[in-house]
Amino acid sequence: MSHATDGFPLEGRAEAAQLPAMQPAPQGLPGLPAAAAPRTSTSRMIADALRTAIVEGTLAPDAPLRQDAIARHFSVSAIPVREALRQLASEGWARIEVNKGACVASLSRDEAREIYEIRSALESLALGLAIPHHTEATLREVSALAAAASRERDPSLYVARNEAFHMSLYAPAGRPQLMEMLGTLHRRGERYLRLKFGFPAYKGESDAEHTEILDAVKRRDIPAAQALVAAHLLGTGELIYRFLTERAAAQPAAKKRRARASSASPATPRSRSRTPDEASS
Repeated sequence: MSHATDGFPLEGRAEAAQLPAMQPAPQGLPGLPAAAAPRTSTSRMIADALRTAIVEGTLAPDAPLRQDAIARHFSVSAIPVREALRQLASEGWARIEVNKGACVASLSRDEAREIYEIRSALESLALGLAIPHHTEATLREVSALAAAASRERDPSLYVARNEAFHMSLYAPAGRPQLMEMLGTLHRRGERYLRLKFGFPAYKGESDAEHTEILDAVKRRDIPAAQALVAAHLLGTGELIYRFLTERAAAQPAAKKRRARASSASPATPRSRSRTPDEASS
């Protein structure tokens, strides 16, 4: 498929290229465009496939996202591709520039820290609203999700289980708009959260913090639970910020080392004339 996906390196990902067949829209109110629902569904599935490729590293930061190549890859028109790219840009996965097109958004230390700062404020609010409405059943569900996250070693599954744990803590608050905002922030921070797996010890600390938060929720101690969740999120943001800062500082040094190693590679020895002494020996 390489001839049809120039600039879109998803060869070998057959499952991503095979979009489910669109079902005809049910007959509804007259005047509604029948193509709207399939187009939206197609763009959503393309966005999901691209997001997965970005998360898994198949599409690296700053890699181009050419509309024509993506459309050929998925055998669709440019319209759902354009909508998918706009969706990814709104979520922070892609960057669209005038006269340059779209590309995968780079990892930003400032964005990572800001996402966790905002999450800290909003999730503290949500937790305070939720605690009075938690029941024995909802607390059992949260406990099970916390245990599942602590056992998880697969980065993809851990991200999902971590989000499920956090969102279940806040669900009893009954604030749908707040929950929608938090869901968006979780998606924006997904690529950054995966960096935690570069710090195995930190994951253990994070799991322990989940337990402390849950214990405070079970005690109905709102101030303690809010302080714990805020510290948990701010700490994660600072860790990722430091990691990306150190990685950015190390990249020029690594580039110089590679350049020196390349220039120091042994050259083909030249033949030289033998001296009279050498010739007579």
